[in-house]
Amino acid sequence: MDRTQQLDLWLQQVLDQPFTLTTASADASFRRYFRVHLPTHTLIAMDAPPPQEDCRPFVRVAEQLLAAGLNVPKIMAQDIEQGFLLLSDLGNDTYLSQLNRDNAKALYGDACQALINMQLATQPDALPPYDAALLMRELQLFPEWYVGKHLGKTLSAEQQAVVDKTFALLINNILQQPQVSVHRDYHSRNLMVTPDNNPGVLDFQDAVIGAITYDLVSLFKDAYIRWDEEDLMDWVVRYWQAAKKAGLPVTADFGEFYKDFEWMGVQRHIKVLGIFARLYHRDGKDGYLKDMPLVMQYLQAACERYVELRPFLKLLLTLEKAD
Repeated sequence: MDRTQQLDLWLQQVLDQPFTLTTASADASFRRYFRVHLPTHTLIAMDAPPPQEDCRPFVRVAEQLLAAGLNVPKIMAQDIEQGFLLLSDLGNDTYLSQLNRDNAKALYGDACQALINMQLATQPDALPPYDAALLMRELQLFPEWYVGKHLGKTLSAEQQAVVDKTFALLINNILQQPQVSVHRDYHSRNLMVTPDNNPGVLDFQDAVIGAITYDLVSLFKDAYIRWDEEDLMDWVVRYWQAAKKAGLPVTADFGEFYKDFEWMGVQRHIKVLGIFARLYHRDGKDGYLKDMPLVMQYLQAACERYVELRPFLKLLLTLEKAD
């Protein structure tokens, strides 16, 4: 019996009424989502096949976010052993599909307020730490998968030294930033436009306690949508002002906060290039290749602005050159 048949059988037992299934979405992991069509409404079924996936973090984080007032799917039924969850449906309208110049300020304002609510509800021991080891594991995806597999190149000893020094600088900065609850994928594909308590928030199972700028980077330096630098700066300022007013531990000087935001972005974009390369070369998913140029633009622009990161920029430009 394949996974879809197993899911169908489980839903028959749980729902006890007629339904049909359609594909809702698949993400960059092994998880798949199906829309369950009932006579009066729809639900979402998550298929997270063990041993590759574990539903328990999703359930645990959902409870925390719900308690913080965020609009996350409610869990209607669960079978942790089989890897099935039945969830309320937050609809089809992702931020990515709905954002435009006219509504961006309002939609991002809602997203920042939800983010602030999540950060205010931080319980230090309730989530795993985004520590030096995890940050480094993420960064190492770049030399292994982007440089090695995607570009087919090997770093020289001199280039490796630049990589090592840059990674150490980034990790040191990130660990010194105020630490709060971090969604880890707070971007336009995981935020839903909803009529009440906008936005709906999805894909939060990898949440950790980490740098206060991380989710802001995901939101505004989004791999899937690009905005002018002036807009981006304006929205980050608005978040910083609101966060400060709410009592979050943001730095008192905006220039310092923006540097932290940029350096966090450098770490994230180095990682994302590695992840996108791995999705293609290991998992056969080529849909993310088209998003690599924007990620690289973010990365190069940030490295250009800080003298400590310019050796890494030089390395990036050298690697991009054809042999």
